Amino acid sequence: MSAYLRHRISATLMSGLASGLLTVLPPIAQWGPGPEPSRAAETALVAELGPRVAGARRPLVLERRTSAGRWREVERVRRRHDDRTVFTARTRVAGGPATYRVVAPEWRHLPEVRTPAARATAWGSPVFLDEFDGAALDWRWQHRVQIHNPWGGRSCAKGADAAASVGGGVLRMSVLPDPAETAASGPCYTYDADGNALGDVPYAYRVNANVSTQHSADFRYGVAAARMRFQRARGQHAAFWLQPRGLGYDTPATWGAEIDVVEWFGATPGRDALVSTVYEPAQGEDRARIGGRYRDPDRFLASRSDSWWRNYHVFSVEWTPDEYVFRIDGLETWRTSAGISHDPQFLILSMLSSDHELAANPDARPEHAYVDWVAFWELPSS
Repeated sequence: MSAYLRHRISATLMSGLASGLLTVLPPIAQWGPGPEPSRAAETALVAELGPRVAGARRPLVLERRTSAGRWREVERVRRRHDDRTVFTARTRVAGGPATYRVVAPEWRHLPEVRTPAARATAWGSPVFLDEFDGAALDWRWQHRVQIHNPWGGRSCAKGADAAASVGGGVLRMSVLPDPAETAASGPCYTYDADGNALGDVPYAYRVNANVSTQHSADFRYGVAAARMRFQRARGQHAAFWLQPRGLGYDTPATWGAEIDVVEWFGATPGRDALVSTVYEPAQGEDRARIGGRYRDPDRFLASRSDSWWRNYHVFSVEWTPDEYVFRIDGLETWRTSAGISHDPQFLILSMLSSDHELAANPDARPEHAYVDWVAFWELPSS
């Protein structure tokens, strides 16, 4: 937990050997089958209470303060084996901000511990929010990389307006065949950055969704989140990511960092490819890659019947001056203090077909992923 963040939006109590910390995050928990307003998402609350006995399953109780000033139990869990327990709960109740605390009742030889109260609206309103409620992308989004890009690993694909459409309260990001290009140029062959052929397998040309706020809005420090539902098939990947302003489409910036909040490469039995990555700032083209594919990503699903292509989930990164914390529906997936960007970054939503994926979709079969909403909350200043 960042000391910078802890100072601002956490409540801490220490008494003797007992301690309690409750950290409030924005409303970044909202899984389900269809589009929903972002205001219906739940706030994530992270409790850290001590002392902890190794391997112990101490009960923890989330309580909400009522309008009469009393505390009402909301949820009771057995403590996880790590130091943090995540609750999700309503941000507002009866039109007003909800206030919570977490209690560890007296248990075995351990005394009762309570965290101080914390208000669920600590982060305020997002400085950027798009619910995709209209009939087209609004002015804040621009289409990117509308050229074939072999040096960037996409010889047979380019961004196109037609691949990103808005309707029914969602952004639909698509991979679509490009028959005009295939008819004009013949089948596509892949090449490396030096122009060397990667094989003699022909592929159909295709267009991709690739939109960003590069020319309208960028952000520094806070929580970036997107509620997304992915395609099931391999052959393309849907992503939510942040980049600094670079020198061109594919020239790595020598400041900032590429922050891949989530990339989904499609379902494979036992090996679903869900990825979160940071490419740290560096001079030139060699940038350290931090993170990568999750081991057993399905452990972050809500139930056995849940899936990444059946339901929407909120993917987020908490970005502070000294760390990144990645989460799915408020549940932490990993954190790192490496490759921290201290520069403004813009948001990107994409559905891309890289050369290494084409064999799984050689004919550019249409595939779609969906974004219900995307938001950025700035780190509270006080």
